Amino acid sequence: MLTGFAQDNISIIPQPVKLVKNSGRFILPSVISISADENPELKTALADLSNRLTIPTGYHVNMTNSGSAVIRIILNKTTDPQLGKEGYQLSVTPKKVIITANQPAGIFYGVQSFLQLLPPQIESSSVATGVSWTAPCVSITDYPRFGWRGLMLDVSRHFFTKEEVKNYMVQMARYKYNVLHLHLSDDQGWRIEIKSIPQLTSIGAWRVKRSGLWGEFLPALANEKATDGGFYTQDDMREMIQYAKDRNITILPEIDVPAHSLALIASFQNLSCTQLPYSVNAGFRSPVRDDNALCIGNDSVFTMLDKIFTELAALFPSEYIHVGGDEAFKGFWADCPSILKM
Repeated sequence: MLTGFAQDNISIIPQPVKLVKNSGRFILPSVISISADENPELKTALADLSNRLTIPTGYHVNMTNSGSAVIRIILNKTTDPQLGKEGYQLSVTPKKVIITANQPAGIFYGVQSFLQLLPPQIESSSVATGVSWTAPCVSITDYPRFGWRGLMLDVSRHFFTKEEVKNYMVQMARYKYNVLHLHLSDDQGWRIEIKSIPQLTSIGAWRVKRSGLWGEFLPALANEKATDGGFYTQDDMREMIQYAKDRNITILPEIDVPAHSLALIASFQNLSCTQLPYSVNAGFRSPVRDDNALCIGNDSVFTMLDKIFTELAALFPSEYIHVGGDEAFKGFWADCPSILKM
């Protein structure tokens, strides 16, 4: 049931399962008292709530154990089966805001919904003046319709720094996405450190710098240095994995094979059927069409992939590793002596 959206511009994204608009408005006081159950897993949600209430308003937040706090964060002592692990209930009255959930993830999402009830200037990175910091009084019960709510970020074709990926996750969490699919390899770059195969990042993570129309760039010239790119060390990735976990996000790594593997082949030319030398693709068209697939008749390919996926499985807590599998040109496979012997 949805009531009052049009009348008061209540625009919570994603739309809650049930929202009832009640009379009155909650006025955010200049000293905002917040009480919460003692649970270390609530740390990120409480910090997010505190920062986002104080920075744009200039107000002060006071954490308290008092039951008279104007914002109360409560973990259910008895599990509400309707809410599951990620659901929450949000009550906004003229005097109080109460967010309840079974798990810290639900509290985190309830905080995001409450913040979306406030004026849009709540997203400001500095004090916003002339704003009436109020929220409509509502009763919300919300839980996800889909357990897997993902976005994909291609860091191979364009490398994004660790801090840029973190900022992307901040935006994801505000809209309750919970899976970040990282496209870590393609023809244009290899982006994750594999300790047993250092060439993947010393060679495969870098390409010559080009600008202009994609597909029309010149390939690397003789002795031209590859300076465009980057990669994440395993320590970088552990930091991002923890940052994601704190925001209820799982990072799903993707290594795109057997095609889209030119960065891997540029590092080890013996892994393709033609075994021709290539540089990492900077946006040029290959002189040999679609020669970017690993040779499936070459035992070295599977030895290499075993090392890669073994390290990834140890690094990522995700239940899955994505292996791409798309757009594999089979022309070279059809004529490859190693494959024909299989």
